[in-house]
Amino acid sequence: MSLNLLQALYEEKIIAIIRGIPEEAGDATAKALADGGIVFLEVTLNTDGALGMIARFREQYAGRMRIGAGTVLDLGQAKEAVAAGAEYIISPNLDEEVIAYGLEHGVDVWPGTMTPTEIVRAFKAGATAVKLFPLGSLGVNYLKEIRAPLNHIPIIATGGVNLQNIRGVLDAGAAAVGLGGNLVDKQLVKDGKFEELTKLAKAFTAAAKGQP
Repeated sequence: MSLNLLQALYEEKIIAIIRGIPEEAGDATAKALADGGIVFLEVTLNTDGALGMIARFREQYAGRMRIGAGTVLDLGQAKEAVAAGAEYIISPNLDEEVIAYGLEHGVDVWPGTMTPTEIVRAFKAGATAVKLFPLGSLGVNYLKEIRAPLNHIPIIATGGVNLQNIRGVLDAGAAAVGLGGNLVDKQLVKDGKFEELTKLAKAFTAAAKGQP
């Protein structure tokens, strides 16, 4: 399972992050992203109705999207996320208990890390990939430099990635990128402009795969 998931992540290169959008707009947002070619969709647990969304999307998009839980800070939240049907767990922090729980239940855990020590520690604990966060503050050169000695560990770069720099981030060695507000634009969601959101998703998926 976990190899398939990681393989798919390498191919798709994008995890779209739903964070803090109104619960009633969740389904239309997921549909707009799916229509735009997004496969990996993460719903952060600090979003109202997150667990319900994860459960619904898993059912609605089975075989089409890979649904995960984000902002999973501790074991209690990991248990809720797995119970709701999350296929993978993403955190801003590194918590070995969460990784152990994921391993036990066949759910990939991609914890948040910043330093080389944290990255190696997460990988040793059983994380199949790590999230490098916050990339927006650290910058692409930081990613490039840590990739040199740690090129055996898949890194998901999250924070500050946009249409202009996504290729640069991937070329610097990120296996994938996490995209929040630059893709899942809260204003578009609020205004109900879901066609625009689909267009944006298409632009990001094309850029990630190096298509014009």
